[in-house]
Amino acid sequence: MKSTINLGYLVFLSVVAALGGFLFGYDTAVISGTIAQVTEQFRLDALQQGWYVGCALVGSIIGVLFAGILSDKFGRKSTMILSAILFSTSAIGCAVCMDFNQLVVYRIIGGVGIGVVSIISPLYISEVAVAQYRGRLVSLYQLAVTIGFLGAYLVNYQLLGYSTSNPDVTTGWWSLIFVTEVWRGMLGMETLPAILFFIIIFFIPESPRWLILKGREEKATDILERIYVSSKEALFQLTETKSVITSESKSEWRLLLQPGIRKAVIIGVCIAMLGQFMGVNAVLYYGPAIFENAGLSGGDSLFYQVLVGLVNTLTTILALVIIDKVGRKKLVYYGVSGMVVSLILIATYFIYGESWGISSIFLLVFFLFYVFCCAVSICAVVFVLLSEMYPTRVRGLAMSIAGFALWIGTYLIGQLTPWMLQNLTPAGTFLLFAIMCVPYMLIVWKLVPETTGKSLEEIERYWMTTKN
Repeated sequence: MKSTINLGYLVFLSVVAALGGFLFGYDTAVISGTIAQVTEQFRLDALQQGWYVGCALVGSIIGVLFAGILSDKFGRKSTMILSAILFSTSAIGCAVCMDFNQLVVYRIIGGVGIGVVSIISPLYISEVAVAQYRGRLVSLYQLAVTIGFLGAYLVNYQLLGYSTSNPDVTTGWWSLIFVTEVWRGMLGMETLPAILFFIIIFFIPESPRWLILKGREEKATDILERIYVSSKEALFQLTETKSVITSESKSEWRLLLQPGIRKAVIIGVCIAMLGQFMGVNAVLYYGPAIFENAGLSGGDSLFYQVLVGLVNTLTTILALVIIDKVGRKKLVYYGVSGMVVSLILIATYFIYGESWGISSIFLLVFFLFYVFCCAVSICAVVFVLLSEMYPTRVRGLAMSIAGFALWIGTYLIGQLTPWMLQNLTPAGTFLLFAIMCVPYMLIVWKLVPETTGKSLEEIERYWMTTKN
């Protein structure tokens, strides 16, 4: 089989789609370096500051609601092109906006792009990939997200350094964007990868499974022959996909209500939302503030962000290499177990650290261990599972439902974490995160099948024949 697969072509298609993940990560993380400057320039109160941070999440929720419907109707490729346009518009608009209201509008537009690409990029990769490489190819998307995080932290750090070391630059727009109001440059630098994403999408084909669904079999066969090289294997894949699609005689919404598919959708919603309440975004977004409160304020908070981002990226590379060898479920077992241990250690530090005289550097170590366990398991696995769990006919729609749950969870944890840190104390907050790992582990253990090495059609037949 390996000799009849055009692996280089598959990697190219996956990397192009995964570039959307880079934009997702950059757009999400870049705001961390702009909050103080934007707050000072526009004299924002606490509510306005929260709205500036959270408005992109509102856009993301809007984006996931429509992403699946658009991709099922117009195609995966066309929907990715739309996301690239949204990212480009947002980046340019944020760089040249005239007031705070315009800034929020452009951030929301970027958020819609995040919501769209968070569904469509892993979905596209899943549909073009072959079974034995699908896990690591879809994981390229999560790797791109983490590189986007790291890229945003580095750009923020470099541009801030440039603006402070070149205060005398007074050349029109350049001075405004990169010196006097450097937050514009931080947000606007996303224009470069966004335009690259827009251009390079035109060099990849539409998803062959979507083309088969729409009855365009000749074009789908041409793409499958480029992927599998062998005409015989391409014809087999075409027949496999057609046989499954033919058995789905119900409409999209009625198919979602079929017992096995309904169960898969509910499971997807649960793992998408529970994953947020295990602390991942609380650590990534509020980690620097927690470090400072624990006595690490002597260092540069941007340095700690870069360190967390670096561990996140390197660990995701490890997950990409082993996901198809170890398996989705085993990675979850190992990683979530490590998350529970690290969360309990973090909580213990906050309870006994001062009285026991434990150095605050241990807190940083516990955080990095948590990031490692999280990146190697749920962060790498969640988009792989969501992209391969659902039937072709409703894959976009079902992923939108799961993605909607994920972004609702992200929004809630972003809003609730400061309240929990204040009212439950940091120790209570991290113990709650540890407790939330238990139902996640049970759901994956009891309800999610191992999908490693199985074709999308085999996974689809499993859910179509599963009862509640």
